[in-house]
Amino acid sequence: MSEIKYVTVTALTKYIKRKFDVDPHLSDIWIKGEISNFNLHSRGHMYFTLKDEKARIQGVMFAGANKSLKFKPENGMKVLLRGEISVYEQSGGYQVYVKEMQPDGIGSLYLAYEELKKNLQKEGLFDTIHKKPIPKYPNQIGVITSPTGAAIRDILTTINRRFPMAKVILIPALVQGVQAGASVAKAIKTANALETLDVLIVGRGGGSIEELWAFNEEIVAREIFASQVPIISAVGHETDFTIADFVADLRAPTPTGAAELAVPHFNELLDRISDRKNRLKRSIREKITSNRDKLSHYQGSYAFRYPKQLYQQKEQQLDTIVDRLQKEGRRAITHKKDSYVALKNRLGNEHPSDQVKRANEAYLSLLKKLNREMSSVLTHKTSQFKATIDKLNALSPLKIMDRGYSIVYQEKQLIKSINQVQSGQMLKVQLKDGQLDCQVKGIEERTINE
Repeated sequence: MSEIKYVTVTALTKYIKRKFDVDPHLSDIWIKGEISNFNLHSRGHMYFTLKDEKARIQGVMFAGANKSLKFKPENGMKVLLRGEISVYEQSGGYQVYVKEMQPDGIGSLYLAYEELKKNLQKEGLFDTIHKKPIPKYPNQIGVITSPTGAAIRDILTTINRRFPMAKVILIPALVQGVQAGASVAKAIKTANALETLDVLIVGRGGGSIEELWAFNEEIVAREIFASQVPIISAVGHETDFTIADFVADLRAPTPTGAAELAVPHFNELLDRISDRKNRLKRSIREKITSNRDKLSHYQGSYAFRYPKQLYQQKEQQLDTIVDRLQKEGRRAITHKKDSYVALKNRLGNEHPSDQVKRANEAYLSLLKKLNREMSSVLTHKTSQFKATIDKLNALSPLKIMDRGYSIVYQEKQLIKSINQVQSGQMLKVQLKDGQLDCQVKGIEERTINE
């Protein structure tokens, strides 16, 4: 039976937490419910319980995320949250880490806003590359807003104060209500059809998300993106952001701010013109002084006072240079000719037919030398061979047997001593012209005197 392996509570909790963290459905989730047990920590973090009729979950919204909230959460408040689900390891409980929070009363609008914002951003309508520059000195400025609201008064007052020579053309549109989105989109088309506007301000004053909703509609966003006239978006207050703000070429915090971004300040232009005028005068004076000094220098120079003498000197210098050029030219031509003759002679010596002839002569000479060497080697080797043959003949047993000697064997063993045989033993005697089978009859020892 295998041994049971136990895990620690910490290891189990870490394992469960990893399961939560890798689940894509839990990394970005929308939840709605009622807040209870709300606690605002001294460090700015918010801790609470989110519940409905049948369940509850712990929630935390850190200070970095909740500092942009436009309302204060309270117990009993119904809210819409966006966040991620994970496990708090110390308690082993799962909880929602909140990134965004809105009151549930505007939850559907906020969801629609976020969905459209995500889709348009994915299409590239917010990309900086599509932003058109705002002209510095516009002649005609179009304004799309309500003709009776405070926004148009603020825009006209600001433009007349800062840049009164600009002409403002009001293109009225509904900026609140069911038909407002279509009205604003139609006004943008009308402004582009005029073909005289340098810049276009689109906006209205502040309000709730329902009141500003016309500028969160897709029809308005796409018309702003398609506009050939640069558009400054001026919707609501500084803290209000709409889809129109992200698509427009430039966002202004307020309608007054849009007017300030659309035109320069007349007094600032006058100051800038005055400054450049002074700088231009100073530059002209410095240029005149510098050129006057150069003229005085030239007037006092030798060339200006004695042009004829200078001309004659230059003529002599030219003659010297021409003579030197001709001399160097002749020297170069002579050098080239010598090089040509040397190359021609070298080419003649290296002609293929001459090389073949010299190679053939060398071949014949080497062939004769080879024959001589071969003949000498053959004669020498023949003499060595004859001497070796004579030496072999002198040492050959057959030559010894010619003089009457014989060789005795006993079963292929050479008999060299009487100690190797016994009486009656059969032996073989090799003679010059044959072999004898013999039997030992007797053995007689003989002493060999040295």
